[in-house]
Amino acid sequence: MKRLAKVLAVVATLAIIAFLVFRTPDTDPEEMRAKYGVAPSQFVELDDGLTVHLRDEGPRDAPAIVLLHGSSSDLHTWEAWAERLRGEYRVIRYDQIGHGLTGPALDANYELASFVEMVDQVADTLKLERFVLAGNSMGGWISAGYALEHPERLAGLVLVDASGAPIRRENGGGNIGFTIAATPVLNTLITQITPRSLVKRSYEQSVSNRAIVTEETVDRYWELLRYPGNRRATVDRFNTPRVVYSKEVMGNLSVPTLLMWGEEDALVPLEAARWYADVLPQATLISYPGIGHLPMEEAPDRSVADLRDWLDELPLSSGTG
Repeated sequence: MKRLAKVLAVVATLAIIAFLVFRTPDTDPEEMRAKYGVAPSQFVELDDGLTVHLRDEGPRDAPAIVLLHGSSSDLHTWEAWAERLRGEYRVIRYDQIGHGLTGPALDANYELASFVEMVDQVADTLKLERFVLAGNSMGGWISAGYALEHPERLAGLVLVDASGAPIRRENGGGNIGFTIAATPVLNTLITQITPRSLVKRSYEQSVSNRAIVTEETVDRYWELLRYPGNRRATVDRFNTPRVVYSKEVMGNLSVPTLLMWGEEDALVPLEAARWYADVLPQATLISYPGIGHLPMEEAPDRSVADLRDWLDELPLSSGTG
């Protein structure tokens, strides 16, 4: 028994040492704001008390487009689109709850309804009456949910490799970061130990155009994931039951919808795009050969040109009253 106790003590000691050596602490909020929250960033308090990090660019009297990023991402994923659109559109993007410089939800609620309510609060705070709503991945799932709840506020809906369709992914889409976040025990571990190499590998597995996987971008993903509360929020979000849309529900959505999809998306396959195209009454599908999960980053010129052509067909007006 004494020998067993000694062995267990040694194992425990080694475990503690390993934890201390490999632990990746939270980033400093002030440093992150200074690095990723400079102008044109704003920090706006919503009605529920949450302070959201957002960027609102372009003419205030122009048609408004609100952009929602995907899981474990942030508003910077839309930078290429914002640069190309803000001359003639009012382009609004923000860090969603549990992400970026917005940080965790005040009530630790990561159900679809909370994300949908945040869209509404941001729109109300910025005095938007009607706007185009675009979302990538998780952001597309939220955008579709918002369109179902508030179709009267949307002039158009853009789903970019959106989740939410009843299409099963094989092996979690092969993304190591998302797989760990959904795995008990391991997901608790990553709230304290999150190697940069893991974040880089997860990002690489999400795209086909690897040229966008720069050291600067990987640093941003890694540092903002470690913004205080975001890692715990990620685990909580992956352990919150996800709403999956049905043909019956989506078949009633009358908002004009543009579907933009990377043909090599391993996370949300092109089959999901075809499902949305089949069930949505006013859907247009554009797919991109050689592109993965992030067309707005992997093919910004092509995707923005297609978006512009589609927007030209909509009866757009100023988003403000």
